[in-house]
Amino acid sequence: MVNILISGIFGHMGRNVLELAQADADICCAAGVDLKEGELCGVPVYDSFDKVTQKIDTVIDFSSASNLDNLLAFAKKSGCALVLCATGYTAEQLKQIDEAAKTLPVFKTANLSVGVNLLQKLVRQAAETLGDAFDVEIIERHHNLKKDAPSGTAFMLAESVNEAFGGAKQYVYGREGMVGARKSAEIGIHAVRGGTIVGEHEVMFAGEDEIVTLAHSARSRKVFASGALKAAAWLQGRAPGLYDMDDLLAGIV
Repeated sequence: MVNILISGIFGHMGRNVLELAQADADICCAAGVDLKEGELCGVPVYDSFDKVTQKIDTVIDFSSASNLDNLLAFAKKSGCALVLCATGYTAEQLKQIDEAAKTLPVFKTANLSVGVNLLQKLVRQAAETLGDAFDVEIIERHHNLKKDAPSGTAFMLAESVNEAFGGAKQYVYGREGMVGARKSAEIGIHAVRGGTIVGEHEVMFAGEDEIVTLAHSARSRKVFASGALKAAAWLQGRAPGLYDMDDLLAGIV
């Protein structure tokens, strides 16, 4: 039995994680933390990690990057593992996560979907095959409540493309005005926000007289909630370190 705490439990993703957790006999959601205290489906919710008294094996965080300090402090104090699902971390925060992973098992990914992580591999392979003869543009679409842009997944896909070019590409975020001709060293990244779009990512390789497009569309948040629970279970008994979806998929496939 894995005892989890859901950080950001009152949010859309937190509620989806709780729903799936309560249907899983091997997982117990012992507590939640959010901006206000209360109860959700029988689970006590606190407005501070300092108030949590339950034994927690893993924290699943779907709150925000601004909550990182509180998360790390709780994890270090309790010795629990972390599944970090928020996006928008600063460079300094990423260093904090790396440092925490020296003493704790930390799972961090921009996207918990198996399909997206397959897309990441296909995108890298396409970039290696097509090379500089094709311009690369990434378009991501999300609901109108998403706060950060571009998405963490868009950055993840851009990094996969850039690996094929030894990191030589530069990211360009949207275009406006007289920007001149497109440079071959660019990877364009564009964010669209509207309605209730769960998450769509498209990577376009545009060459002379042909276009190759690789894309993924999430139709339900449960895709990500399921991945978070798989990660929480997989982390049990792991040594301190920074893990991602590649590690998880290698362990379950």
